[in-house]
Amino acid sequence: MKKAMIAGILVVAILFSFPLAPTHAQETVSRRDLVIDFGNGLTTDAQLTYPAVGDGPFPGVLLVHGSGSTDMDEYLPPLVTGTGEPSRPFLQIAEYLSERGFTVLRYNKRGIGLNGTVLNQDVVVNTTFQDLKGDAEKALEVLMQQPEVDANDITIIGHSEGTAMAPRIAIEDLRVKKIVLMSAYAQNLSEIIYFQLVDRAIFYAEEVDSNHDGLLSIQEVHTTMGVENVELSPLPPNLLIENSTGEWLWYPGLDADEDGFFSIHEELKPLEIQAFEWFTTSESPWQKWLQSHFALDTNLAVIGNVSASILILQGEGDTQAPVEQAFLLEQRLTEIKHPDHTLITYPGLGHTFYPTDGWIQPLGPIQEYVLSDLVAWLKDPDRTVRYLRSALDESTTVAYIAIGIATIAVIVAVVTTFFRRQDSKMIEEGPSQKQRNILINRYKIN
Repeated sequence: MKKAMIAGILVVAILFSFPLAPTHAQETVSRRDLVIDFGNGLTTDAQLTYPAVGDGPFPGVLLVHGSGSTDMDEYLPPLVTGTGEPSRPFLQIAEYLSERGFTVLRYNKRGIGLNGTVLNQDVVVNTTFQDLKGDAEKALEVLMQQPEVDANDITIIGHSEGTAMAPRIAIEDLRVKKIVLMSAYAQNLSEIIYFQLVDRAIFYAEEVDSNHDGLLSIQEVHTTMGVENVELSPLPPNLLIENSTGEWLWYPGLDADEDGFFSIHEELKPLEIQAFEWFTTSESPWQKWLQSHFALDTNLAVIGNVSASILILQGEGDTQAPVEQAFLLEQRLTEIKHPDHTLITYPGLGHTFYPTDGWIQPLGPIQEYVLSDLVAWLKDPDRTVRYLRSALDESTTVAYIAIGIATIAVIVAVVTTFFRRQDSKMIEEGPSQKQRNILINRYKIN
């Protein structure tokens, strides 16, 4: 017995003395790289992700990005994430959904490569909203052609600017059964940009103004320097004050009346309005894109024309597309009695569904519970019942029309047969003068 115990110990010791072979996690997502042809010699890289197990077809999802030089992952550099690491919201969504039974297509914007690299500056600065919408429509066609995709179950997920495209595509293409609007806006982009450049700077300055006298002091601004991620605030302190002489001073031009303070409404607001006017006029390099947006009807005006199911996900701490924008869309959908719409808002989350600190908004990775809500909505069996009922209603309508047409055809055939038999009988027996007149008129008999 004692020898057996010693032998067992030796076996265990020998086993653990050898280095274990490295193990690799089982892949749960399959990937296929694609190239999408946008036309006119312009192409872009794309990637399809789908479950590693199963033949499908699976529900199809197209991801449509927000504004800027955005790649298929919606890559955001460490400078803006507040985490020290880049974030890739669209890659997160794609892999999370594909692990749970969806085929997802994402693609680089025209003229853009991975990590937001500008490959063709001329293409980028001349891009319009209509170009981007057309690109999304071409990507949708590519998605629906893939063998892993169930073309009867298609969803478009739009983020930020993509929330202006998804409804318009769904209105024109009824094959789209569901749309998801993440960080949506209801108003025209011009109003959103005014909020981003003017309003939020004023609101943030009023928070920094600790004594609420309408004036920012150098001390009040300097105090914010110790706040985490303050460089991501609407008014980073290092853009307001400097210390090149050993003394903290306002940057030249800010304290216009040289009273030692920066007036929020008399000095800051005019500068922010000036920035807004420059950005939205012909001096801006993004003029074509901006003007194409400014000419659009608002999302609020078009959302009521969407027959597809609608999910709106919005961070209550979003300082780029405020939560009020989502409330407006939801109110409109309720007003028109849209049959299937849902709004979920998230306290403390921002534009990329990452935790915010008031007006300081890091653009970090999406919180997993948001993705969980997304999957739950997409898979909700009540939604499947609605589609089946809709298809049944359409089939029933078509059947009623077919029955009606067939009934009319039978009646016409019976009546025609009756008259022809009567006519034949008259011919065989010899018609009276009155009957002869009827035949002459019907068959032009002379």
